[in-house]
Amino acid sequence: MSYMFRHRRLVVLGVFFFMTMMIWIVVWYGSRTALTFTVLDVGQGDALYIEYAGKQVLIDGGKNGAVLSGLGKSMPFWDRSIDVVIATHPDADHIGGLPDVLMRYDVGTVIESGNMSDTAVYEEFKKDIEHEGAVHIIGKSGTIIRFGDDAYLEILFPDRPSEEVAQWESNMASLVVRLVHGTSVAILTGDAPDDVEDYLVGVYGNALVADVLKVGHHGSKTSTSPAFLVSVLPAYAAISVGCDNTYGHPSADIVSSLKSIGAIVSNTCEEGTIVYKSEGKGFVRK
Repeated sequence: MSYMFRHRRLVVLGVFFFMTMMIWIVVWYGSRTALTFTVLDVGQGDALYIEYAGKQVLIDGGKNGAVLSGLGKSMPFWDRSIDVVIATHPDADHIGGLPDVLMRYDVGTVIESGNMSDTAVYEEFKKDIEHEGAVHIIGKSGTIIRFGDDAYLEILFPDRPSEEVAQWESNMASLVVRLVHGTSVAILTGDAPDDVEDYLVGVYGNALVADVLKVGHHGSKTSTSPAFLVSVLPAYAAISVGCDNTYGHPSADIVSSLKSIGAIVSNTCEEGTIVYKSEGKGFVRK
């Protein structure tokens, strides 16, 4: 009798657990009908997570394993796969956490700028890509990553041969990416300096206009040129920055410039993780 009671109890608990899981899954994916663009709080570094239509992209991974905590809060706990990881450039505060990501998650494709570095963290990153068995691509202008039929990521820069980009200063080689969902647009600049921004203005002009600007180089004075800002005209500006940084990021002048064109400025030091959502008609802050 005691055995039968315990057996029935286990069955009931199993059914309850299964039903709870199914409800949780339905609720989770039901809330994922919008495209979500998240600036993860990883301290002094960059890590951006984008999810839509069952596809996940991580752009940069911060300087250490803090990115795992951010992903854990943004993804369902059972999900251990990321479709695409993009490394904008090989600086440690952008790729330092990516080896941990490659170890913990099943990554389908890794895209990088092709800029070379002899640092230990970059060497580890390359070895982990090979160990993971991910498809490895050098991204350049025109490279597109699609989220279904109505959303995509497009690399705008670099637009030069990879052999040339390999030798550039690392920030100069940052991948600059445009995220599009219907009429919603975000521009993500890595650490691209103002020379690159002004070059893009010359190439794209007002076609750079966007709802969201992920501000370049953590709000440093070396990025967010006046010409670029006027071309993008963002409604929202997100700065990924650590409270304890010794660089003076974000620059008060840059924050003032962003506010002067009407942008709502947020930074991860003051607000933690920043989330924007799109239903295809413009990004809004969640």
